[in-house]
Amino acid sequence: MAGRLPDRLLWRLRDWLSCGAHVALRTALPRALLRHRVGVTEDERARLRAAVLAWGGPARLVDAVLHVDAVGEPAATFLEPGTGPGWDDTDLVLRALAPVTEGVTAIRRAWRAGSGAPVRVVLVAADGHADRPTLAGAVQRALRARGEADPCVEVLGPSAPPSPYHRAALTASEVLWRSAEGRVPSPTRAGQGAQAGELVGHG
Repeated sequence: MAGRLPDRLLWRLRDWLSCGAHVALRTALPRALLRHRVGVTEDERARLRAAVLAWGGPARLVDAVLHVDAVGEPAATFLEPGTGPGWDDTDLVLRALAPVTEGVTAIRRAWRAGSGAPVRVVLVAADGHADRPTLAGAVQRALRARGEADPCVEVLGPSAPPSPYHRAALTASEVLWRSAEGRVPSPTRAGQGAQAGELVGHG
């Protein structure tokens, strides 16, 4: 749902998922899609139905969600690598957190254009053993502790193809840490330019 639901709503839904708050999610998620008139593909509806029914929620809410044939290109615009605010203390926190967090294979950061200041979007590559909801919740809480009101955290598994929003964010991202290299790039401060990172395959 990244790029399709508001940031504030999305991080709260993901936080509930990371905490196992399924009783809240079983109605909150389909109602959010209805309220914001977000359509889903048939594959997405099948996965949504499976989750909502497993949580004891009503199938009628899932059936009421709008249909789309395919997920469209994101309306969001990402800044080119090296043109955003650059490395900051939060990047350094994420870089330090990644190597000691189980399941993380890489962590990146992109800057999304907004009505005001650019919005930080964190992209976490996880291996097949990672608990992705728990991982997303942990990184979100770390960003909240750093003062980000609506943290944007995307945890991507090794096999699921990225959505159009994720592809755009990955293309514009910079590597903060990657396990395959065994090292991290040297941080650069805002205004000094930043190195663009290579993409890590996600399946």
